[in-house]
Formats: sequence, structure tokens, C-alpha cells
Amino acid sequence: MRRPHRVPAATRTAVSAVAALALLTTGCGAAGELKSAGDAPSAVEPQGLWPDLPPASAAPYDYGEGETARIPGVRVTGGDVRRLDPVAVAQAGLTARTNRDSGLDELPDSTARAIEACRTAPDDCPVLAPYYRDLTGDGRDELVLGIRMPDRQLAVRVYMPDGERLIRIMSTYDAVISVELAGHDVIMRAPSVIPGYEYRTAWSWDDRQRAMLPTRDEILRTPDHRKAPKPTSGPSSPAAPSSPADPSGSPAGSPGALSGSPSGAR
Repeated sequence: MRRPHRVPAATRTAVSAVAALALLTTGCGAAGELKSAGDAPSAVEPQGLWPDLPPASAAPYDYGEGETARIPGVRVTGGDVRRLDPVAVAQAGLTARTNRDSGLDELPDSTARAIEACRTAPDDCPVLAPYYRDLTGDGRDELVLGIRMPDRQLAVRVYMPDGERLIRIMSTYDAVISVELAGHDVIMRAPSVIPGYEYRTAWSWDDRQRAMLPTRDEILRTPDHRKAPKPTSGPSSPAAPSSPADPSGSPAGSPGALSGSPSGAR
């Protein structure tokens, strides 16, 4: 849920001054005369409701935010995740211990067995082609993996090099329409239970938490050129924040449509 931000008095004064200046300088009449652009809207402070309500004692939803895990047995030579075998990373991650338990890092038994059998049954391997992007802003690429799950669910995981160690900094899953990279964000789009709408969640690096957090989450009308697929059972995120870039879109129901340059996963 979004929280209203209090506007400091000094800021409101500065905004009024800028608005007044805009009235003097915006638009020109004949022979260099100034022309008014109209009245500027006044800044209005949010009104707090029910101030006597006690604060919430627990978060109502768990996105898997802030959950990290060191991937055992994986060495990142030179801090370059492009040298890693994504299947080996997914296999090693099956035994990783998280710093807290949201349950969103767990995979169904059938998916775990398919990951373990990727070498002998590559056609059934659920690990998708990896993508690479500097999501933390430290100048080094992170590894972005998608893992197919039953019922058209997709697990999305991001791994960060930490010296020669590999740390999983994001782990979630959903019945996605698409997954995209925009700047430093991972954007997931999922069907809504409301026909003609979809959820869009942007995950961003948080340096304080040392993890990817769902910083913007919103429910949007589906573009006219396509229809949102019928939602399937799964942990579709509740509506709340917003994404910084317009996703380019992908055919409905095709998970893992990431923008960028993938490399072979198998």
C-alpha cells in the first residue's frame, strides 16, 4: 500500500515561487507581450484517516522480498557470472539455505527432479536461457535465470557475484505474461483476475537490504492490441507501486520474454 508523503512547508513555498515564475514566462503575446498560462494548481497535503488505529503487526503479503541465499559449491572466477553454467547454478541452488523462509525459493518436486536430470534429459530441462545485466549498479553483470514450473508458472531468480561467491538476491515465481529488463529493474507482468487488466511489478536492487525488492507494483489496463490471458492459480502479486519503463510486451502466456542478449543455457 502506498503511503502519503508529507510536503514540507519550504517545499510548498518553493513550488509556489516556481509556479509564479512560470506564469510570467510561459507563452508570448504579440510584440513580445507576456501571456498568462492560467492559474497553477495548489499543492494539497494528504489527509490522514483514522489516526487512532494501531499499526499493523505483520506484513499482509510475502513477495519473497529481502530473501537471499549463498549458492553452495559455485565459484565465480574473476567475479564474472558469464563464466558460470546456468544449469549447474540451478542445481546447486536446490540445496541453498536462505536467510529467511518465504517459501518462494522452493520448487515443486517435479521441477527439482527435472533440473537434476538436465544433463541426461536436456529436452525436458526447465532452466531457460540466461540473461546478464548489471542490476546492482556496481559495474558487474548479474545472472538472471528463469525456471519453468507446472501450470505455466515461472520462477525468476537473480544471482550476484560476491568476490568468488555467488549470492541469490531475488527469488520469486508467478504465472507471468512476460519478464523484462529495464535499466536496473526486472519487470514481471502477470494476469489479473479483472478482465482487461494485468499486474506489473518492478524489482530493484536495494543497497541497504543487499537484495532485489519489489519497489513498484501496479495494476494496469491491458493494451488494446492484445488481451490479458485468463489468470491461472498462483501467487499473483497484489496491486500497489509502478514501473519505470514501458515493457515492450510479448505474446500472452510466453514466460521469460526478457529483453537483452541471452546466452545458451544448456
